[in-house]
Amino acid sequence: MNKYEKLKQQINPDRLPRHIAVIMDGNGRWANKRGANRLFGHKNGAEAVRACIEASVEIGIKYLTVYAFSTENWSRPEDEVKGLLKLILDSLIREIDELSQNNIIVRFIGTTTNLPPDYRMKVDAECQKTWNNTGLNLNIAMNYGGRVELLDAMKSMIPDILNGKITTNNLDEMMFEKYLYTASMPDPDLMIRTSGEKRLSNYLIWQSAYTELYFTEILWPDFKKVAFLEAIIDFQSRNRKFGGV
Repeated sequence: MNKYEKLKQQINPDRLPRHIAVIMDGNGRWANKRGANRLFGHKNGAEAVRACIEASVEIGIKYLTVYAFSTENWSRPEDEVKGLLKLILDSLIREIDELSQNNIIVRFIGTTTNLPPDYRMKVDAECQKTWNNTGLNLNIAMNYGGRVELLDAMKSMIPDILNGKITTNNLDEMMFEKYLYTASMPDPDLMIRTSGEKRLSNYLIWQSAYTELYFTEILWPDFKKVAFLEAIIDFQSRNRKFGGV
């Protein structure tokens, strides 16, 4: 029995995180260590995404959200941005049929600002092939920023405020959450960040109020099934109090 199978036996199915969010950090450093360009790191990072998806399906995770491209990433070199956008779309097109066959629902969450309209149309057309599935919900945070999400939510609320649908009497957290990109999804129970960095980087900042944070020195392309289960086992060892005693 290999290490992964042994770790699977340690997982408590009654204490699984419903929703795992991942900040996939370290592709560039992984590539630099090998004398390659950053896109080489991103391409190998896609294999780590596949590994986490497979493990999530195998143990019964319901929601997995991966941070693929942030609103801040537009400031990177143009060649890297173009290459990363192409990699994300090409990977989606290549994998979508297999994802659907495995009963996975795929959604992209994020703003459309700066994103070419035809790009988002192609993404949505591929994702729609999976929307009748009932298994793992795979969310790809694409052109995503937590602060932009909050601003977009407030902009979406304005018409409902003006027509009286929302008033100071019925506006609460549950109402507000209906306008977020993650509407109808549970908040992340566990957030994983690789590469040794210890910050949220503008990721799911509303949703992560009580999320358990897990940081690892592993660079993202090396974060495979064993590392993913180790993070979940660490999560299951914690006593979540949600502000209580």
